Amino acid sequence: MSHAPQLGNAHRLGIGIGWRPEIAEAVEALPGIDWVEAVAENVCPDHLPDSLVRLRARGVTVVPHGVSLGLGGAGRPDTKRLTDLAERAEALGSPLVTEHIAFVRAGGPLTASPALEAGHLLPVPRTKDALRVLCENVRIAQDCLPVPLAVENIAALINWPDEEMTEGQFLAELVERTGVRLLIDVANLHTNHVNRGEDPATALDQLPVEAIAYVHVAGGIERDGVWHDTHAHPVSEPVLAVLAELRSRVSPPGVLLERDDNFPPPAELSAELTAIRETLRTPGPRPVRGTSVAPESGPSRQDGPAAPTTTTDPARQRLALAQASLLSALVAGTPAPEGFDSRRLGVQSRALGAKRAEVVAKVAPELPRILGGGYRAAFLAYAKSRPMRGGYRRDALDFAEHLLIGDLPEDPAARRELTQWWRDRAGARPPSRAVRIARVARAVLVGR
Repeated sequence: MSHAPQLGNAHRLGIGIGWRPEIAEAVEALPGIDWVEAVAENVCPDHLPDSLVRLRARGVTVVPHGVSLGLGGAGRPDTKRLTDLAERAEALGSPLVTEHIAFVRAGGPLTASPALEAGHLLPVPRTKDALRVLCENVRIAQDCLPVPLAVENIAALINWPDEEMTEGQFLAELVERTGVRLLIDVANLHTNHVNRGEDPATALDQLPVEAIAYVHVAGGIERDGVWHDTHAHPVSEPVLAVLAELRSRVSPPGVLLERDDNFPPPAELSAELTAIRETLRTPGPRPVRGTSVAPESGPSRQDGPAAPTTTTDPARQRLALAQASLLSALVAGTPAPEGFDSRRLGVQSRALGAKRAEVVAKVAPELPRILGGGYRAAFLAYAKSRPMRGGYRRDALDFAEHLLIGDLPEDPAARRELTQWWRDRAGARPPSRAVRIARVARAVLVGR
C-alpha cells in the first residue's frame, strides 16, 4: 500500500459538526451540514446509531475519529485497535479516518514497568527519536487501514525539555516522510499559543498546508493564565482568528465544529457554524494576538526515511522511558522528571484527574448518585496516586472497591448500595473486613 494517499476533489468535505449522541437530533436538523465526525471508539460497526444511518442515507459523509491508538507512543499500534478502526471506516463508507499525534499510555514491556493509561491525549516530544517512532507507527497504521489516514495536532499544557523542532517543522517532516494527511485543529494552535508561547502564524507558515485533509474548530476557557481546550464552551474570537490565518494560506477541504460537553441549544450551534462560514468567506487574516516564536533549526533531511525498527530499537526504548516517567508523575504521584515545570505538571495532573472523574460519572452514573455531593472529592483523592488499569469502566469498579476497603461511604445505607453495585458488576463478593485490613497493612508497609 502506498504511504502517500491523496484526497482529491471528490472528497471535499465542506462544513461539518462533531456527531455526539447527546445532540444527534439537533445535528440532523441543522441546515447546511455536509458531513459529521463520530468518535470511532463509540461506534459499533454492527449496530450503527440510527441517527448516523439516517445522515448517511441523506448523503452526509461520516468520518470516524479515533482517540485511543496512541500513534505518538513508544509502542507499535495495537493490531486490534487498528482492525476496529478499519471496520468502522468500512461500515460508515468513510473517505478517510483520523487520529491524533499523541501518546495515551506508557510503561509495559519496553520499560519493564507497570502499564499506565493516561485517559487523555498527551504531547509527544518534538525530537528526532519521537519523530522516527511516530513515522513508523503512522506507516503501520496506513498499511492496516482501507482508506487514507489524517493525524491531528493536539493541545498541550506542558512542554517537553530539549525539544529539537517547532510544531510546524515536526508536522512538515512527518508529512514528507510518510505522506500522511493532516487534521489541523486551530483551537489547539491557539491553546499552544497561550500555554506554550507558540505563535500560530509561525506554525502555519511551516506547515505543508496542501496536506490538510480538514480542520477542527472548538471552544475552550482560560483559567489562571492556562487555556483549557474543553470543547464545552463557545468558539472564541482568537480561535476564529487562527482559522482566518489558515484560510489566508489555503482553502481547507473541510472544517468541523467540535462540541463534547455542556451542549448548547441548536440555535447556538447554528450561530457558531455561521461564524465559521463567515470566517472562511473572508480570505484575509485576522490579527492573531501575541508575539512570534523564532523558528528553530529543522531536522536534517540527510537522515532520510526512518528505517524499520525492531522491538529493541534504541529510539523506542528512549522514548518509552521518557513517556513512562512523565505519565507516572502525572497519574501515579511520582516525582516530576528533570526539566519539566513541576507547577505546570500539577495543572496537567489535576486536569487528568478531573477528566477521569467526569468520564467515570458518565459511564457509571450510579456512583455520583450513591455518593452524593462527596463523589468528586472522593474520586480525586482516589485518583491522585492510582492510575487507570483498564479503561473507565474498570476505573469505576476499582474506585468502588477502594471505597469499600476503607469502609466508605460512612452512611450504612449508601455503603450497602455501593456494595451491591460493585457485586453486580465485578461478579464477586467485596473483600471481607479481614482482607481489607490486610491490604491496608500491606500498602503501609510497601509505602515505607
